[in-house]
Amino acid sequence: MAERILIIDGHPDAAAERFVHALANAYREGAEAGKHEVMMLRLGEIEFPLLRTQADYDKGEPPQAVREWQSMFDWASHVVILYPLWLGSMPALLKGLLEQVLRPGFAFGTKRLGRWPVKLQSGKSARIIVTMGMPAWLYRWYYRAPGVRSLRKNILHFIGFRRVRATLIGNVAGLSSKARQACLERVRALGQRGK
Repeated sequence: MAERILIIDGHPDAAAERFVHALANAYREGAEAGKHEVMMLRLGEIEFPLLRTQADYDKGEPPQAVREWQSMFDWASHVVILYPLWLGSMPALLKGLLEQVLRPGFAFGTKRLGRWPVKLQSGKSARIIVTMGMPAWLYRWYYRAPGVRSLRKNILHFIGFRRVRATLIGNVAGLSSKARQACLERVRALGQRGK
């Protein structure tokens, strides 16, 4: 079944040589080859204000660009978020983008049913793809992937995502061109399957 896929290239640096950009492009190529509908949002190419108060987050009027990104998020049945690991988690600018887009009233309801907020993005799936300097196994098994767990549980599951999978790519700076190509092919295959 064809998916509507939103790819969020979450590297704040727009420089073309960043491996996250190549991975985002590979996922997109695979998704298009798999006949999925695709939209892409590149963090390094956009500007937006960061939220600074609870009042802005709860009741502030999102800028027009944020409303457009919300419509992209609403449209998607599958969201792919790619980013480099910075200090154990996602870059601050990516977190700032998610705070702008996933506001109360859009991502989750402010009225409580029982003790939990209403999940307004239910039924979607996601793939998190993270690049890092350390070995991926070390981040996953020794450190227990805190940044990925936080994005998965505290953000995506909280707003209703049913399935969130993660792909970790370690030792990025030391990867040979053959290993980089293998990573790109793996991500391209994920895109083709819409996973």
